[in-house]
Amino acid sequence: MADSGKNTRWSRLQAVAVSGSSADGLLLAAVPLLAVSITTDPREVSLVNVAGQSPWLLFSLFAGVLIDRVRRTTVLAWAYAVQVGATLVLAIAGSAHLLSLPMLLVVAFAMTTAQVLSESSIGTLLPEFVEPGRLAAANARLQVIEGGLVQFVAPPATGFLLALSAGAPAWIACLCAAAAFALTRGLRSAPITPSEAHPLRDIAAGLKYLVGTPLLRAITVTVALGSFAASADNSMFVLYATQVLHTGPVGYGVLLACLAVGWVAASFVVDRVVKRLGYAWSMRIGQTSAVVFDVLIAILPPWPVAIGAVLILTTAFALLWNVCSQSSRQLYTPSTLLGRVLTSHRALAWGLTPLGALAGGLVAAHWHLRTVWIMGAAIHLAGALVVWRYLSPTAFRQADADLKDTAGQH
Repeated sequence: MADSGKNTRWSRLQAVAVSGSSADGLLLAAVPLLAVSITTDPREVSLVNVAGQSPWLLFSLFAGVLIDRVRRTTVLAWAYAVQVGATLVLAIAGSAHLLSLPMLLVVAFAMTTAQVLSESSIGTLLPEFVEPGRLAAANARLQVIEGGLVQFVAPPATGFLLALSAGAPAWIACLCAAAAFALTRGLRSAPITPSEAHPLRDIAAGLKYLVGTPLLRAITVTVALGSFAASADNSMFVLYATQVLHTGPVGYGVLLACLAVGWVAASFVVDRVVKRLGYAWSMRIGQTSAVVFDVLIAILPPWPVAIGAVLILTTAFALLWNVCSQSSRQLYTPSTLLGRVLTSHRALAWGLTPLGALAGGLVAAHWHLRTVWIMGAAIHLAGALVVWRYLSPTAFRQADADLKDTAGQH
């Protein structure tokens, strides 16, 4: 019966992820295109990414305290309520021809605030809803749902919807967010015993565990470097697609869809690859590939087909890294600290993304769009050095031994 209950909740959680990711995907493609329709200044366009990434730095630590103090499905419902409000505002503004850059900044900020709560909540619910041996496969499934909908289905649809109305993608996103909210209301997680400690002490405990655990610390440093580089790349990709590759809105959506092709294709084999190679070698391969693919985007001729192929490979190997990274945090963190550790990781690792977006805009404005990817390759290389030095098979064996010792003490 327990297994049946877990399977039911896991299935419902996937349905929640499908609805929420659909809303995210529509806005991911729509907001940059709406920004470009207002201004083509790289610095102003990059501000949309800055606003959209800032909540990871500003709210992640406090979100972790909330997730470890309140029933986690309740926090998830609150996240989708915020998402419904943000998409509704954009839908009305787009339909009424009242769009402006400040409004896009506010919507991007609100959407990511909801994402901070939703993704962190789902990450803490997963170990409760699936067995430890299925974590890698379950994380791969969620990554595919998010990647497939955010980057494969939604972006091309967004291009066609924008041709109908500036508000059309937001209206559909609002319906998807409302569906996610309704589905979450019927999902129950285990009750949480509220901590009596001051919130700042709780935050400090999560940070201390993350920074004090060598394996998790190395992963966080690597993700921080990669997030900075990826944010710089992503903030300028809409300009790269329209000005270097000369694609229109539909072509831009198709290029974003290429990101999901690799993501989805890799999902069929990633669990077997991780089981065969182990976490250490899987993560070494995944991080090293990021260097190679950034260099290729920087130096290849402006052939959309070639760039699309590189994007496919980029996300195939990124999925390998992401599954190992998320599963490692879930496996090597006590349940009572999981919310704070996951959000502390994101605050430290993703907190650099606004600076990455800003750096991408400044580099493109002062040099060339392709220079952004040269910078990204150099930063990814620094991350690869960390991975090869600190995420060795020996490091994972030591983490396994420490986990067994901790379990034995309890």
